[in-house]
Amino acid sequence: MNCNNTHPAPNSQQGAWTPSPATSHPAPNSQQGAWAPSPATSHPAPNSKQGAWAPSPATPALKPRHSDMVIKVCGNRYPDNIRDVGALAPMLMGFIFYQGSPRSAIGLDPQAVKDLPEYIRPVAVFVNATTDDIHATCQRYGIHYVQLHGDESAEQCQTLKDLGYSVLKAIGVDKNTQWDDLRPYEGVVDAFVFDTKAKTRGGSGRKFRWDILDSYSLSTPYLLSGGISPDDVDAIVEAMRPGMAGIDVNSRFETAPGRKNVLQLANFILSLRKFNENESTSKPLWEKK
Repeated sequence: MNCNNTHPAPNSQQGAWTPSPATSHPAPNSQQGAWAPSPATSHPAPNSKQGAWAPSPATPALKPRHSDMVIKVCGNRYPDNIRDVGALAPMLMGFIFYQGSPRSAIGLDPQAVKDLPEYIRPVAVFVNATTDDIHATCQRYGIHYVQLHGDESAEQCQTLKDLGYSVLKAIGVDKNTQWDDLRPYEGVVDAFVFDTKAKTRGGSGRKFRWDILDSYSLSTPYLLSGGISPDDVDAIVEAMRPGMAGIDVNSRFETAPGRKNVLQLANFILSLRKFNENESTSKPLWEKK
């Protein structure tokens, strides 16, 4: 694949891309608890019954604060779909090795991961797994990135770093989050993944208030996660803050758990790349240290 041909440069006179009626992103399945923007506005008020937070309208022509925003597509499960998502060249693709997830990749043919283009970094996602189990799984699938979604300590993260892995640590965020609680991970993990705090493991598919990140002052970069939908392009660009390395998308881009809607992802990724031309041919922020 010629990566340079997959990411068209933005039309500077047009500003943000607006999908045509034929390619508009369909609203998420209302049974999933998603809030769906109405056709008339990009970011409507949330459904009061859900209590969900909606990002404020973005300035259409706003540029990200850096040009290397990572796009991670998580929860991949089916070999044919993995190949199709890989053709879109996201920088990271996540595979969940946790039995409790409906998107569990346990039992996936390792070749489906090994056949991904070399510029895609597969990420193995675990919840409270032992270091030995993590290492064995990653060795089998040829994966060098791990994402820890449980109560893993900074010490375990350091052990995995010493084994040669890049380590992402998922953190549940709500209004009571204290950034100082994350200081033990500073200088240990490569990035945080900030998701909505929930009782269940592996994400809730809902947004937290992104303005909570205004007070983030640690040096560790982070990926924004939690309920990001096909309609959030402008809001993501508006949400770019120092330290934000990219985004992590999952359930809002699916036709079934673990099977991604490739057309939705294609439109979404190409829309973001009108602001950010370099994503798939560059390196994650933390690899540039």
